[in-house]
Amino acid sequence: MTADTPDHSGFDLVVRGERMLTTAGIVAREIGIRDGRVVAIEPLGSGLTGTEVIELTDEQVMIPGLVDTHVHVNEPGRTEWEGFDSATRAAAAGGVTTLIDMPLNSIPPTVNVEALDAKRAAAAGKTHIDVGFWGGAIPGNTGDLRGLHDDGVFGFKCFLLHSGVDEFPHLDADEMEKDMAVLAGFDSMMIVHAEDSRAIDRAPSAEGNKYERFLASRPRGAENVAIAEVIERARWTGVRAHILHLSSSDALPMLATAKRDGVKITVETCPHYLTLLAEEIPNGATAFKCCPPIREASNRELLWQGLLDGTIDCIVSDHSPSTVDLKDVENGDFGVAWGGVASLQLGLSLIWTEAKRRGIELVQVLDWMAAKPAALAGLNTKGKIALGYDADFAIFEPESAQVVDVHKLHHKNPVSPYDGRALAGVVTGTWLRGKKIDFQTAHGRMLRRGGV
Repeated sequence: MTADTPDHSGFDLVVRGERMLTTAGIVAREIGIRDGRVVAIEPLGSGLTGTEVIELTDEQVMIPGLVDTHVHVNEPGRTEWEGFDSATRAAAAGGVTTLIDMPLNSIPPTVNVEALDAKRAAAAGKTHIDVGFWGGAIPGNTGDLRGLHDDGVFGFKCFLLHSGVDEFPHLDADEMEKDMAVLAGFDSMMIVHAEDSRAIDRAPSAEGNKYERFLASRPRGAENVAIAEVIERARWTGVRAHILHLSSSDALPMLATAKRDGVKITVETCPHYLTLLAEEIPNGATAFKCCPPIREASNRELLWQGLLDGTIDCIVSDHSPSTVDLKDVENGDFGVAWGGVASLQLGLSLIWTEAKRRGIELVQVLDWMAAKPAALAGLNTKGKIALGYDADFAIFEPESAQVVDVHKLHHKNPVSPYDGRALAGVVTGTWLRGKKIDFQTAHGRMLRRGGV
């Protein structure tokens, strides 16, 4: 054997089957894994041998582990809402092997190095999957941005209106531009909750149990104005900018134009905007409340088109849980209920159910939910089954079905708009760096930008 010849003498794990989702598509392959990495991809029948061998059935597909770059774990400080143990269990059950945690809703918020250290300490020994962190950009912490960047955050989140928690105040557009210019100096990224506070201040009140009233309180125009601000400030500063949880399809043409113009801007949307409809949300059903809101059927169709034409880059959960009490389930008042959808465990099946109905292939779904989010965060060994990549994968049965029982999910609080919903596709197992996740022993690592 020469130095250029791969060593196929034996692996820690071999996975073989007729349907393996590699960079060549869904093909018949044998995958050899050693020391947590994919080191061999050979045609089925090549006879790779390993300490452990997994033989897939005809109903199963080996898929890359999903990468979810928008998760609110809420620990430390609001661990009764969620926490690293429950969040990463839920993620693993849904085929997610990497998540990046948002900087707000924890106390303290991740706006300086000391707070980042506190969050890492809170997560230690509790992560069943790999976890990275976003930093926060708030008024007065411009001087903390470089330190957070050097300590490994993947970029910085800001709001253009009240964040929902007083510990994480919002920036105005000029403050955002100032921070963007700083971030451009060391090639970091600004990720933005883009709703305009002035437009929402002038909108009707959300008070009451009627969903149509809540929808009117968060108009599309609030998103459109804020997104226009992000585009122009990104154009002027040259920073990499990212639009979080796009809800308004009205913004798609200007985002497409900005991309054509060379503005460094990317866009995500979420399962709730792609699967739920405003017209079908019952009055008082505050489990559906999120900001920006779930909009109408025509809007949903245009978001799917935005994914297919590449204007929207990826699909992530925006898992934003809370206690049942904060959702005001008993009263059903959209004006006081916490705004957020819990869906971390369900994302793949939610999107696959809708994609399958539309004739969209599983390969495309995994590009949106694994490869593209990994690329967004610069995770160069995640999101694909490819040579040299981490052996993060799941076994998925796309033809199987499930009915969501909110009490059987790993989420800490049993509240979700998907309770009772019939979904296509079931994850039957998830592996992190070649080891099956058993939901008992936490083998996840804490990731830093540019390396572990």
